[in-house]
Amino acid sequence: MPTEIGWTQVAIRLALTVLAGTLIGINRSSRGRPAGLRTTLLVCLAASISMIQANLLMDTAGKSSSSFVVLDLMRLPLGILSGMGFIGAGAILRRDNMVVGITTAATLWFVTIIGLCFGGGQLFLGLCGLALGLAVLWGLKWVEEHSIREHIAELVVVTAAEGPSEEEIRSRLTAQSCIVASSSVAYSRDPDVQRFEYALEWRARLPDARVPGFLPALAQQPGVIRVEWKSTAS
Repeated sequence: MPTEIGWTQVAIRLALTVLAGTLIGINRSSRGRPAGLRTTLLVCLAASISMIQANLLMDTAGKSSSSFVVLDLMRLPLGILSGMGFIGAGAILRRDNMVVGITTAATLWFVTIIGLCFGGGQLFLGLCGLALGLAVLWGLKWVEEHSIREHIAELVVVTAAEGPSEEEIRSRLTAQSCIVASSSVAYSRDPDVQRFEYALEWRARLPDARVPGFLPALAQQPGVIRVEWKSTAS
């Protein structure tokens, strides 16, 4: 980081910061994430401006040679990074057995680092980091959606007396390459009504695992009162 910078250099750093925050923010907004364009851009700008401020305070004109030791200006960006840890933690939510928002939190942490790079004058490093970040957010998303991965879900089937038996439902699940990790049967006051619960595991691409194709046919089968499906991890 140079000890003295001009306003032209400040403008270049801010322009690159806006570019980085906008490109990454567009990716987050297009996917409907909580931290969208404005949030991502503000975080990136805050980090960059903090580093620019630290750079401006490093001017040694009229100061002793030991002024760097006294000022310890790097505490400012370190405080920014610590604060981003709290914001990122707030973006992570747990819904039953699903944890969402991890990528959003990681993206906020990433744009903070990018902002610190541009604000500190490491323009080439910041541009390289931006290119890699965009490649991860856009390119690896396609890889994740088209790769085979493990999934977990819960299936609840409520049947009447003329409905399918537990063995019939289990055989249908097995035919769909689903592994029944656990199962249970509950009876209501009506002896003809049964509630079957299954914890399932299987391997599939992400788009194919959201709503299995056999569920509508199972729900329309005679004697089936209700079918509930809840993905717990993917």
